[in-house]
Amino acid sequence: MIRNVVGIVGNVISFGLFLSPVPTFWRIVKEKDVKNFKADPYLATLLNCMLWVFYGLPIVHPNSILVVTINGIGLVIEAIYLTIFFLFSDKKNKKKMGVVLAMEALFMAAVALDVLLGTHTHQRRSLIVGILCVIFGTIMYSSPLTIMSQVVKTKSMEYMPLLLSVVSFLNGVCWTSYALIRFDIFITILNGLGVLFALMQLILYAIYYRTIPKKQDKNLELPTVAPVTKDTNIVTPVSKDNDVNGITASHVTINITIEP
Repeated sequence: MIRNVVGIVGNVISFGLFLSPVPTFWRIVKEKDVKNFKADPYLATLLNCMLWVFYGLPIVHPNSILVVTINGIGLVIEAIYLTIFFLFSDKKNKKKMGVVLAMEALFMAAVALDVLLGTHTHQRRSLIVGILCVIFGTIMYSSPLTIMSQVVKTKSMEYMPLLLSVVSFLNGVCWTSYALIRFDIFITILNGLGVLFALMQLILYAIYYRTIPKKQDKNLELPTVAPVTKDTNIVTPVSKDNDVNGITASHVTINITIEP
């Protein structure tokens, strides 16, 4: 019962984790440009969700319905994110995403056929799919390393949202606890790594949080029109601070006479 309660809490936190990039994608939609944001974490998460849904199915690993529910939801959300990313990417990124998605689809089809047709016990199926989940889940959790390297290089946290790092940390802690209550080595290893990578991101945030760009003042000072002297048509700039004989004037006109 305790494990189920922790699993439900894990579902809620994981749902928040899946939704945490929403501000990023809202920005992409609003500006119609992906800028320097990378699709790598979302591609990795999509594959991870597919593997965990397969792992939690009764024909592979019984009594893991909470694993199926949250990863099924995550699968739909990640598909939406990648669709948005695809729409506003350049041709190079679109081609790269298309290749990766095709490879992921073929890989999942091969795994499903091999496991269902080649193995006939839950223990064996759980072992094969569980190992794959750990391998590709590690890729998912380590994919932000590309963004972390960018943070270190630019000394800017603009492309690594704090909310995503915090929720990732809480998610890893919750699911590690879930796996330890009724020991599941695959969930334990993967989410333990998730805690480690999320902690690294939080440390980076603590180092570089002062570099987050502030909103610039959009108020512009309009130029002042300078007066023109009648005698020489010479433009004389206006000065608000010029002092003439002890009297502050808004402008000073200088007459210059040119004799032949």
